[in-house]
Amino acid sequence: MEKKIKLTINGKEVSARPDMTILEVAKENGIDIPTLCYIPDLSPIGACRLCVVEVEGSRTLVGSCHTPVAEGMVIQTHSPKVIATRRVLVELMLASHPDACLVCDKANICELRRIAADLEVGLPRFRARKHYYPVEDEHPRMVRDMSKCVQCWRCVIACKGESGTPLFGTAYRGFDSKVIYGFDQPLGSQACDDCDACVEICPSGAIRKVRKAGEERANKALFIKG
Repeated sequence: MEKKIKLTINGKEVSARPDMTILEVAKENGIDIPTLCYIPDLSPIGACRLCVVEVEGSRTLVGSCHTPVAEGMVIQTHSPKVIATRRVLVELMLASHPDACLVCDKANICELRRIAADLEVGLPRFRARKHYYPVEDEHPRMVRDMSKCVQCWRCVIACKGESGTPLFGTAYRGFDSKVIYGFDQPLGSQACDDCDACVEICPSGAIRKVRKAGEERANKALFIKG
């Protein structure tokens, strides 16, 4: 019989396997912790930091997606300190994000917008430099707009080429930090084998499918009618 450990989340005692993370235990117990970078069944990234929680005895907030549980751990997932931190993180993302939600393909399913709404984050208080990159539309099935990238690194983790080698990577530092293809090349027509993994998991519209003929007009009509 597999050994279980006891811990407390938001005042409730729960049990978990020793190999689980805080995020996995929370999800198993119906507790929603926001995250932009987490992908189930793949290695945790810890890039977005939205999943931070408060652990008794820890001097700092910890990322729940990569922190393993321990016997007797006491965790608060939605304390005032945690919520305030998440709001600031989302505000910083929105401050450096392009103001193009009304014409974005993922406007109604954008995970960043959903999390911002859940945290009651409106217009960001901060002023920040924005990234503007040329749209890469040479690929027959997908378009990449790095101006919308929130650097969650999901595509870096999920996308593999036919040889099993990652097609995306990260480069540069600070404000210049970005997700790159190859040696920071545009996404050309022969870039990948069309598995669509990166398209499906991108949370912000930085990678999207190519619109078919008439699709853009239909989307605009639905938007106007709605």
